[in-house]
Amino acid sequence: MTDNNVPEPGQPTPQSGPSGQPQQPPPYQPAPQPNAPAKGKGSVRQQQAGVTQPRQATVAEQRARAAALKAQQERFAAESAAFEKKRKTRKRLLIGGGVTVGIVALVAIWYAAASPSNVTAQCTDQNNVIVDDDYCSDSYYRSHGGYSSGGFIYIGGSSYRYNYGGSGVVGQKAVGGSYTIPKGANVSTKSGTSIQRGGFGVSSGSSSSGG
Repeated sequence: MTDNNVPEPGQPTPQSGPSGQPQQPPPYQPAPQPNAPAKGKGSVRQQQAGVTQPRQATVAEQRARAAALKAQQERFAAESAAFEKKRKTRKRLLIGGGVTVGIVALVAIWYAAASPSNVTAQCTDQNNVIVDDDYCSDSYYRSHGGYSSGGFIYIGGSSYRYNYGGSGVVGQKAVGGSYTIPKGANVSTKSGTSIQRGGFGVSSGSSSSGG
């Protein structure tokens, strides 16, 4: 090997192959890639059904869930108690209101029955014509030799009786009313003479019947 065949620094030394020819370099191979770094804390992992196992809750998470469940149960119990109290209060008010209405109705009925109505009586003759009230008074017919029988007052050849609740004036026929004295009523004449003082279960005075 002469000086001309000496390779320069940094160049490969040629090797002789068979028949004195230089040997070919080996085929190109890519450099190996470095291994991927392992997934550390905070990395997102893909979950696969039937493969990924759920993470077990920590003690702190279990305590938090238990506290939340207890608070929910207590809140539900408090709401149920408040609703029940409100329902009972409303029921008592309805019952009390019903009792009050019933008492008021009974008092009204009793008062209506105990409060007698006022009826005006007018003296009429045998033709139902209204005459002066004196003809039906006890003092008048007795002083004139008359008498009373069956609700009629007889003076001479004429008869008189009271009309209760009718309308009209002296000289006219009585319109409406009745010739039977109403029970339980305050009956008086237009001049103010009381014939019957009525009330609840109380009555007094004479009665007249029509003929």
